[in-house]
Amino acid sequence: MTSTAEKATKLQELHAAPELLLVVNVWDAITAKVVAETPGTKALATASHGIAASRGYEDGENIPRDLMIAEVGLIAKVAGDLPVTADLEAGYGDPGGTVARAIDVGIVGANLEDQVKPLADAVKAVEAAVAAAESAGVDFVLNARTDAFLKAGDKDPEAVLADAIERGRAYLDAGASNFFVPGKLDETQVGRLVEALGERRVNLIGIPGSIPLKRAQELGVARVSYGPWSQNVALTALEDLATDVYAGGGLPEGTRKLN
Repeated sequence: MTSTAEKATKLQELHAAPELLLVVNVWDAITAKVVAETPGTKALATASHGIAASRGYEDGENIPRDLMIAEVGLIAKVAGDLPVTADLEAGYGDPGGTVARAIDVGIVGANLEDQVKPLADAVKAVEAAVAAAESAGVDFVLNARTDAFLKAGDKDPEAVLADAIERGRAYLDAGASNFFVPGKLDETQVGRLVEALGERRVNLIGIPGSIPLKRAQELGVARVSYGPWSQNVALTALEDLATDVYAGGGLPEGTRKLN
């Protein structure tokens, strides 16, 4: 069995490699098993929204931290030798302690949201997470996330981009491995982020209308993940099944037994 430290190093290497790292987010043991066993999977990522929703909680740190840690630990166990990065929201009021507990259950990377808090406070959270990983002796992949674009509202796009770049530089300087910028960004915005922060340092989310994966790789993006959208794909299929059954149909052609 690959050690936690070895998996962390592997995850760092995957982010630094020329090939774009693709991670399809999972939210429980069976989705982790299915994705882990899919050819081409190199790492797993959890989705906090998906985990919370599947257990009856609203997104936004409403799920108890103990439950979140237990769930991401189960996913890491199912993943076996594959490295797992977890969405730990904003750290549940204790980013350092939360990262330490995640490492204890086999997690080797994490998203940490800034929630567009004052920059100094957001940097302190990154520093606490980095210090916890260093204390554990793990080359942890901290994916510092900004919500600058998600919460932009009617702000000037140039100001939003400038804020994101400032935050990205600050988080990377504080020890984060990568900078995560969720939102519907165009090629110009992505290119400017990579130019300002460096190749293989910027991570994106795949959403309807986002730039093509090939173009993301060409621009120097490190990773694309899918957040809650992978769960929405599954839920769409479930809703479609229910609709078809109620209309007198049945299981769709090509359905595979995966559990």
